[in-house]
Amino acid sequence: MSVGTRIEHWFRRTGSEVLGWLLVPVGVVMMPAPGPGTLVLVAGLALLARHYVWAQRLLVPLERAAIEAAKFGVATLPRILLSLLGVVWLVALGFIWWIKPNIPEFDVLGIGFGPELPAAGWGTALGLWTSAVAALGLLVYSIVKWREPRSARQRATDWQAP
Repeated sequence: MSVGTRIEHWFRRTGSEVLGWLLVPVGVVMMPAPGPGTLVLVAGLALLARHYVWAQRLLVPLERAAIEAAKFGVATLPRILLSLLGVVWLVALGFIWWIKPNIPEFDVLGIGFGPELPAAGWGTALGLWTSAVAALGLLVYSIVKWREPRSARQRATDWQAP
């Protein structure tokens, strides 16, 4: 058995399991922070699903829900444009957090904010831009994979017309 074959075998079993166990908690931590936390969590579950039945059981309904959400999100042009607006919004927010403008001071539930943005800096900006790239990539993939051609959509609505 060659060294390359041994490394490949190790990664298929141990490496993918270790990576999956690392990605799951990292994804959970990233959920409230700006960044693609859901994608990291699902990637960890996908790796663990190779080894554990419980992870497969969690992944199957997530996959089904993701496909339905993707089909719904690209069903009409306004939904696609709204998603693109979300990508532009994330990029703009990234620039705002990167330049660290001063903001008015204010309190929310007794917690003071200002004169700087919370967590301002390149780290948050990079997280927002990563989210924008991931969102754009998923949008393009969903359009290519799940958007029905216009003629099929038109036929589906034609029979419903009075």
